[in-house]
Amino acid sequence: MNTNKRLAGKRIAILAADGFEQAEFKTPVAALADAGAVAEVVSLRRGRIRGMNLHQPGELVRIDRTIDDVQAADFDGLLVPGGYVSPDILRQSAPARAFVRQFDAAGKPIALLSQAPLILVSAGLAPRRTLTSWPGIRDDVVNAGATWLNQDVVRDAHVLSCRGTQDLAAFVQALTPFFAGEPATQANAAEARSDPAQDKPLEQPNQSLRWLAAPSFGTMLSLALLGVGVVAAQRARQKTASADAPAEDASARARD
Repeated sequence: MNTNKRLAGKRIAILAADGFEQAEFKTPVAALADAGAVAEVVSLRRGRIRGMNLHQPGELVRIDRTIDDVQAADFDGLLVPGGYVSPDILRQSAPARAFVRQFDAAGKPIALLSQAPLILVSAGLAPRRTLTSWPGIRDDVVNAGATWLNQDVVRDAHVLSCRGTQDLAAFVQALTPFFAGEPATQANAAEARSDPAQDKPLEQPNQSLRWLAAPSFGTMLSLALLGVGVVAAQRARQKTASADAPAEDASARARD
């Protein structure tokens, strides 16, 4: 454990919705707690939200406060995990966009992972920024007026961005001094041009699909037996209906 609680007394808002990338939530939150910070999960509704391990469902996380009950003045910093779903949900929320704008207007630190810079794009905060992100949203960031760098971590004043889960070690190393308000040891100079788009996608998402667990023999057998049972039940009902039909006809003739 880190005995130097550099973030003691700091309150950090973790803004997330269903579909957040679990590693990009758990690892930074653990690092913040280790440094003495208090992290509160803020979302669009009460209850719990579901994390994701790339394309596979992850754990549920309990919400501490809803977006309607908070403002940037309640916190010392903001962290937004990435994911294929959560940032897209958040960018469609007017209260979430306004919440992020409050942090930016106050100059409070904002940390963003992988797809999370999309909320800056939708909040109108991307122009003249220097950012990194998941390479798949590079064009969104550039078209919104930001400079995109294909680097593990980029710091631009009070905004810290991370390329993705594969760069978590570098991100966590930069996170504590960033939220502690320390100046960057090696600030990224403003670049005139963005780095080019990648020539091919990163392997990580494809690998996760490739290694998804296949149904076991027991599962397949259970499904097959279930199907047999359904067919047998349907045939039994048909036989019962056929047997009842002559009796009904005979009863009708007797009444006539």
